[in-house]
Order: sequence, then C-alpha cells, then structure tokens
Amino acid sequence: MQAQSNRPVKSFTIGFMESGYDEAKHAKAVARHLGTDHTDLYVTSAEAQAVIPRLPQIYDEPFADSSQIPTFLVAQLARRHVTVALSGDGGDELFGGYNRYFWAATWWRRTHRVPKTLRRVAGGVITSVAPTTWSRMFRLGAALVPGRYRFAEAGDKLHKLAQILVLAHPDEVYRDLVSHWRSGESVVVGSVDVATALTDPREWAHLPDFERRMMYLDLVTYLPDDILVKVDRAAMSVSLETRAPFLDHRVVEFAWRLPLAQKIRQGQGKWLLRQVLYRHVPRQLVERPKMGFGTPIAAWLRGPLRDWAEALLDEGRVKGEGYFQAGAIRQCWNEHLSGRRDRAYELWSVLMFQAWLAHDRSRDVATCGAPSALAG
Repeated sequence: MQAQSNRPVKSFTIGFMESGYDEAKHAKAVARHLGTDHTDLYVTSAEAQAVIPRLPQIYDEPFADSSQIPTFLVAQLARRHVTVALSGDGGDELFGGYNRYFWAATWWRRTHRVPKTLRRVAGGVITSVAPTTWSRMFRLGAALVPGRYRFAEAGDKLHKLAQILVLAHPDEVYRDLVSHWRSGESVVVGSVDVATALTDPREWAHLPDFERRMMYLDLVTYLPDDILVKVDRAAMSVSLETRAPFLDHRVVEFAWRLPLAQKIRQGQGKWLLRQVLYRHVPRQLVERPKMGFGTPIAAWLRGPLRDWAEALLDEGRVKGEGYFQAGAIRQCWNEHLSGRRDRAYELWSVLMFQAWLAHDRSRDVATCGAPSALAG
C-alpha cells in the first residue's frame, strides 16, 4: 500500500501498559521501516472502563469478544484522521494463521493413539500446576525454545491442552478450542444445544484433513459472526468505514486452491504470506510468537473492573434473573479472583449478557415512561 502511494500512508495501533499484551512497539518498528505516518495509542484500564457502558449500544446484542474494547478505541483513533481504513481480517482463516491450525493438529496426531487412561493422567498432571506457574516457567526457559514454539499465555494453553487430551475425535478438539464454556447446560438454565454450522457436519464442505476443516469452520462461523461483526460495528459507531482486502472473492478462491503446505509449514502458519512480507520487511521485525488482539481483561477483572463485574455477577441478582446457573457462575468468578485460573473468557461472555440485559431493561423503562408522540 505504501509503495503505491506518493505520500505516507496513515497507520494506527493500540498498545497496552501490560507487556504481555503489547505489540505497539513492534508495530511502530515496522511502520518506521515502511515510512508510514504512524500513530499509536496506549490504552489504560480507565479508558477501557469508560468504553464498557457503550458496548451494549454499539453491538445491540450480547457480544462477548473482549477485543471489542481496543477495536473500538483504535477505530475511534483512526477516525480522527481518516474516514476509510483497511484491515487484515481474513488472512488467518485463509492462509492458516491461527495457532490451533498447527499445534492442535500436531497434538492430535501424536496423542490420539495413546490409551485414554494415560491421556487423562497426563491431563491431571498438567492441571495440577497453576497456569500462572506454567507461564512463569515458560518465560524463564524462553531462550532455550525456538521462536515458533513460544506462545503468549503458555499456562492457559497447556490447561486447554489438558482438556482436549481426553476427547475422542479431532472435530471435538476444534469445538472445545473455540468454546468459552465446555457445556452450555452447566451454565445456562434450561439450555439445549441446537444444530448450527459449527456443530452440524452435514453443512460442512468435504475436507479430509483436520487443518482445512478448522480453517473452513472459522471462515464460515468465527470470521463472519465474531471478527467482522466486531470490527464493523465498532468502526461504524464512530462513522469509520472498514474494508478487508483479503476477503475479495478472488483472493478467497486463490487461497482455497493452494496446497496446505503453502499455508502451514514446520509448525508455522501463513507461510506464503510471510514470503511476500519478507520482500518488504526484514524478518527480525516480524518473526515473533503470534498474539491475538487480546486485552489484559483477566487482570482488569481482578482490579479496576472488579466492582463492576461483582455487581453484575451478584449471586442473588443472577438467580433472580433466571438465565444462568448462579452457583456455576459464582464458582467461576471466585476461581478467577483467587488467581488459580484465568476464567476471563468465560466470565466476559456472562458479563456482556448481563450488561446488555441491564441496558435493554433500562431502555424499556425509559421508553415506557416517556410521553407518547401520538398523545392527543
């Protein structure tokens, strides 16, 4: 894009004070190399907290991807300078970028022939050590581990691995990896699973290998139902248009014609895109462990967002509203507060429903109390 422009392209990045979530300094180095007109904004917990009351109105439904907060803030930042922006959405799904495409498939091939009893024992050993302890050990040994095997939040990923070790089929592994709660019945009162594109194999394209099935399911569920909704609604709430060049139908068709080895190679995703990138940016500026557009939501829930969350997760309130199993929610909340487990993903789903419900009810009350425009 910069090569096609006769003036510096504007680029924008959100950063966090918490080092485990901050990629802004790396983005700035790439921008400097490319010569873009770059702006970054470091988000504090106070700024994130200020966005939260707006989320039910921005999304108009219970939308529970916590990266909605930095997405809104980066859209707001960009809108001060431009009216249209490009995003890289779709690149991971089309070219094999998510970590689950290679490590889940690799682990399945290596472990599914091991007797289930032994896998259960191995899972128990892993979960006997707290995720925070695992992460600390991985950080201490990072210098001894090749870059492609270094993961952010390694402890949580190991605990997730322990959960999937006992599963019987690779498609169960995928569903578990993309689910916040393993069982809807355990948390939602009277819930019943319904067939969707995610759960009904009759709706799937015929793809014999596990990696392609994961990429396909992400393309038809996670991408349109989460990623594109998140970006579009956040951006349009500040009147910013976004375009996703990877989703040009010609690029999508080209990507699906490629052999899998052109996407995933030696435990690394987006192989083909990397070869193109290396023509423009030195490897040392971009070769890092993949991070999602995450937020330090786990730490914020134990700190500055604790009172807000506590009010929404109050056991009497949850029980009275009748949507969630109050005991399960409370146990999850207490585990998170204690630091034994990072339960931010599970809790954020519940919190966004609770926040939306409170907003919706307050809007109904305001509407009922307002004088009718047709009166008289």
